[in-house]
Amino acid sequence: MDRDDERESLRRRVYGADHEHPNPRPDRRYAELVGGPLDGLLLDITGWTRGEATPGVVLPTELGRFGPGGRTMYDPRPGDPARWDWTGDTP
Repeated sequence: MDRDDERESLRRRVYGADHEHPNPRPDRRYAELVGGPLDGLLLDITGWTRGEATPGVVLPTELGRFGPGGRTMYDPRPGDPARWDWTGDTP
């Protein structure tokens, strides 16, 4: 990652982070959520093994198709584990 990319990533918000401290930390590992209601947010995957990450995640969000109480799904992009693609919403 070059310096410009590093600066850009530090301006981005982390899914589920405290509103007072929404930015990524340099000592953590993140995946970018691509598409869907959480597009552009970073998911903290620090400490996750490949096996834990492979099936993807289901994340609570009010921004998806099902509104409050709904969830949205993201799977790691094949060949690019730093990007996770939206696969749909679920109630």
